[in-house]
Amino acid sequence: MESSAEEYAAFEQKVGRTVYFDNLGPQVTESVIRTALDQFATVKSVKFIPNNIGPTYLPQCALVEFDSAKKVKEVIAMIGQYPFMMSGMPRPVRARHAVMEMFDDRPTKPDRKLKGRWLEPSDPDFEVAKELKNLTRKHAAEIEFLHNLLQKEEEKLFKQQEDTLKVHYKKFKMIEGIMADRTAHRLARMYNLPVAED
Repeated sequence: MESSAEEYAAFEQKVGRTVYFDNLGPQVTESVIRTALDQFATVKSVKFIPNNIGPTYLPQCALVEFDSAKKVKEVIAMIGQYPFMMSGMPRPVRARHAVMEMFDDRPTKPDRKLKGRWLEPSDPDFEVAKELKNLTRKHAAEIEFLHNLLQKEEEKLFKQQEDTLKVHYKKFKMIEGIMADRTAHRLARMYNLPVAED
């Protein structure tokens, strides 16, 4: 009994050092997360939460354990204050404190008493359970619909960013070209304007 109490206390400390990140792009990996977050604090572990309700293109979620609970507050405050993106996705990452229910390997609370049972159709609670099951399916469908809308908006934003980048690159190449062939210098002399040599 004492060892299970110690195990649960250690788990509570682990939860206190962990941040829940969501809205991560599908291509974000553990090494990407470690590289992005090591600038804030030492990352002890990264665990992705599997998506069991929808398609694989939905945003990912991860539990990231840091070396101290103090760093957790700093990381959450920093990411909440500034848009923080990983892998160049136009999708700001969100962060909040992890809670025990997010861990699938959580130990049983030492003094917890919980009993489960199967419901038969004749049971008075059967209809309530059936309604809860249908409500869960409805919520899953709504979540998938909202994620589809979000993905379309992100794709649109990504396209806008890509087009803007191409325009800036084209301008840069044009400026580089007129500097290289001395056109800028000739125009500067013609209009009596100063031009930097570099």
